[in-house]
Amino acid sequence: MFRFNILLTQHFFQLESQKLPLSKFFIMKKILIFLQLFLSLMIFSQKGIVDTTQIVISNRFNSEEAMQKPYVIMISTDGFRYDYAKKYNAENLLKLSNQGVQAKAMLPSYPSITFPNHWTLITGLYPSHHGLIDNFFYDYKRKQPYAMSNRKNAEDGSWYGGVPLWSLAEKQNMVSASLQWVGSASDAGGIRPTYYYPYHEKFSPSEKVNKVINWLKLPEEIRPHFISLYFPEVDGAGHHYGPDAKETESAVHLVDDAIGELVQKVDDLGLRNVNFIFVSDHGMIQVDGGNPLDIPSILLDKNRFDYYNSQTLLRVYVKNPNEVKVVYKELKANKTDDYKVYLDKKLPNYLHFATRDDKYNRIGQIILIPKAPKIFLEKGRKTSVGKHGYDPRAVPEMKATFLAWGPAFKNDLIIDEFDNINVYPLVAEILGLKIDEKIDGKLKVLKSTLKR
Repeated sequence: MFRFNILLTQHFFQLESQKLPLSKFFIMKKILIFLQLFLSLMIFSQKGIVDTTQIVISNRFNSEEAMQKPYVIMISTDGFRYDYAKKYNAENLLKLSNQGVQAKAMLPSYPSITFPNHWTLITGLYPSHHGLIDNFFYDYKRKQPYAMSNRKNAEDGSWYGGVPLWSLAEKQNMVSASLQWVGSASDAGGIRPTYYYPYHEKFSPSEKVNKVINWLKLPEEIRPHFISLYFPEVDGAGHHYGPDAKETESAVHLVDDAIGELVQKVDDLGLRNVNFIFVSDHGMIQVDGGNPLDIPSILLDKNRFDYYNSQTLLRVYVKNPNEVKVVYKELKANKTDDYKVYLDKKLPNYLHFATRDDKYNRIGQIILIPKAPKIFLEKGRKTSVGKHGYDPRAVPEMKATFLAWGPAFKNDLIIDEFDNINVYPLVAEILGLKIDEKIDGKLKVLKSTLKR
């Protein structure tokens, strides 16, 4: 495009040198200027203009019953490792959770990856049961790939199983809102939040706080009682610089400041019964990017295999089912001590990632799992400093954060580790929502955190 613009300019000077009549010359000049302007606009448009406009679904109202219910603001900070608040002295989070509930850690579902775990938190289902088994995968029934970076995929609810909390609320006449939680711009569960934003990273944490406050200033009949909010900054810093870097510490403080600002502004509104739940999807570890594991050479045969490499997890799809056992034996015979090879159906039960769990048949038949901090990496590829995805029971750095405070929660309570599937029924209980579809989470796990 740029080259074509230059050629137009060159052509203009050629016309000038030909000494055309002035009338024709000026006409040609205007045409060329117009073309240059048009091409410039095309180039600009190709760079992509981010739409930051809020989407509002009209004619949604709280029922009389819903208006009497509490509020829940559920905040996810991507990659906020279980120990970050204390490690980096996140003053606001420590102070607020000391007034409420702190978990020693929260265990992400396997694999400890962003999209799977955000959807688990919001549906109460394991990744193998809701279908988002990775940030990218292939669905062999649909014959289509899914990638979190593909907006068309991300906003297509047919990829997502389960009923997200905003859908549960809306179906029971309770208005909801979401600020860029995974899947909230889709029609997953049959209904979108009343207020939501398509995903982008143009809003600062402080700007997001103000948008939440604007929702809470709305008239009572259209004010959301369930709000989900997402911050990506800590994960970004952890990936680029590692969990122990100053940049990651700064990102923690950035989010912590935003939480302090949010709570203060909510208090200033004078609303009664506002509850906060602060969670993360996974932790972070510095990986051995300088000495990565090679992809086993047998898997490079694309006629026989598809493989999907998350670096901390390698999933293998064998195109001929009759070859699965033979290939598994060969992979196991030639493996190193730096990783394990599993038939998917033989994965440990507690991971809930085996064939018996794979509701959508998206995982694959053979799984290669590197031992932290090792990763699989294709030749010529680069990786980030920090990664996640490992089994949180084997790699403590994968553990996530759970903090909660507000009138619904007990004060000064520390609880043991628990699985993140159990957040969903906790939120439903606070809001008085009836869960009418099967989930994996159980209210009994976290019921003791509530005052009533």
